[in-house]
Amino acid sequence: MRAAPTILHLDMDAFYASVEQASKPSLRGKAVIVGGLGPRGVVATASYEARRFGVHSAMPTAQARRLCPNGAYLFPRFELYRSVSDIVMALLRELSPLVEPLSLDEAFVDLEAGDGGVRDSRSARETGERLRADILAATGLTGSVGLAGSKMLAKVASEEAKPDGLLLIEPGTERELLAPMSVRTLPGVGPATGEHLRRAGITTVGELAEAGEDELVRLIGRSHGVGLYRMALGLDDRPVVAERDAKSVSVEDTFDVDLHDRVRIRTEVQRLADRCVRRLRGSGHSGRTIVLKVRRYDFSTLTRSETLRGPTDDPAVVREAAARLLEAVDTTGGVRLLGVGVTGLADYTQEDLFAQSQAAAAAAEAPESAPDASAGAGGAEGLPGADGGGGPEGAQGASEAVAGDGPTDGSADLPERARERHWAAGKDVRHAVYGPGWVQGSGIGRVTVRFEQPGSAPGRVRTFQVDDPDLEPSDPLPLVGRAG
Repeated sequence: MRAAPTILHLDMDAFYASVEQASKPSLRGKAVIVGGLGPRGVVATASYEARRFGVHSAMPTAQARRLCPNGAYLFPRFELYRSVSDIVMALLRELSPLVEPLSLDEAFVDLEAGDGGVRDSRSARETGERLRADILAATGLTGSVGLAGSKMLAKVASEEAKPDGLLLIEPGTERELLAPMSVRTLPGVGPATGEHLRRAGITTVGELAEAGEDELVRLIGRSHGVGLYRMALGLDDRPVVAERDAKSVSVEDTFDVDLHDRVRIRTEVQRLADRCVRRLRGSGHSGRTIVLKVRRYDFSTLTRSETLRGPTDDPAVVREAAARLLEAVDTTGGVRLLGVGVTGLADYTQEDLFAQSQAAAAAAEAPESAPDASAGAGGAEGLPGADGGGGPEGAQGASEAVAGDGPTDGSADLPERARERHWAAGKDVRHAVYGPGWVQGSGIGRVTVRFEQPGSAPGRVRTFQVDDPDLEPSDPLPLVGRAG
């Protein structure tokens, strides 16, 4: 524990959903849900407007649609999220060389290691407020900041500050602040551990501290019991550790004959993911970043990556992340080589103390067949019968569904090129006449597009045939920050 609150924790507010609202002017102030859109999809992130309806991360999308039928349900755009994350992380590294990213939208910073002379509460608060202003100016997004004398308390503080706030915990006030909070506030206490403690009559952090170390060791084992007791007292001496050069574990296969069938390609990616996890576990590691490598028929090589909320060695999580990454790759023309790797290695996994990892965020199952309900959020005319199927940044849908899904939007009789272009809700497109826009929904051989871009006024909606030669997938446009 430090004598001054010089450890900063930044957590961006509803990150994926906020990025979507910033890049799609018609969705500002609307309920936005990002995640898997298939019948077994899972919510990755919900905007605060959607949370008022009871929607939250790791909820099945089908349930979210029942709670919030007029919300905008969007497929994740990880490429854009990573680019915005790079901007935010660069701002953090201006404060200190010791930055420990936890995910795309979350990181610890050791302010004492910087050149700003942060040694007391006043300078720490000023630094935190300046950071929030800089992030808003650069990206147009808000983040919440916690400041404390330890990593655990800084994270607790940022959670309490949400949304768009800052909370500083003065050293010496930790136990008083923590005592009334739920045991679920503490790192590592998930639903299973929380229920186990509840059955023992322990529901608050104060009750954890009163139970004592011996009782907690009896209830949940020595390693977890000792650690949990220390956290209940507000004790945490873990340093902020900057990410080292990424080591990796990976596997890849080169095929004698180029693969063209999308289902076969998905199956091979799943098989490679399982092999990679076996090698990962054999080395005694877990990893946080999943990497997909695709070498196409013309020898061009594409790599895509996704960073999870914490290290994992769960084969289901790696399979599903690799499947999501594949959805962003055009395999038209054939594939010569596929590879799956894991980087950001660690010697632990980040999951609930009692529960097994449940693949819980940012699902990206195959796009659903029915028109998307997002039209209702933007006030635009949608396609008829727009009632889509059910969808954490870490929860995913079943890999079997991803591997087996084909186009089911009524396009089976269309040319091959049209069938392979899945128009997932939220994805970027460009029209030869109308310019940049995003897919609002698709079905029965048609796709509805709203033509707008970051910084513009809400745009018009137009509907096209899915094989319209003037309509093409596009890369995301950069966000527009706010001045001041």
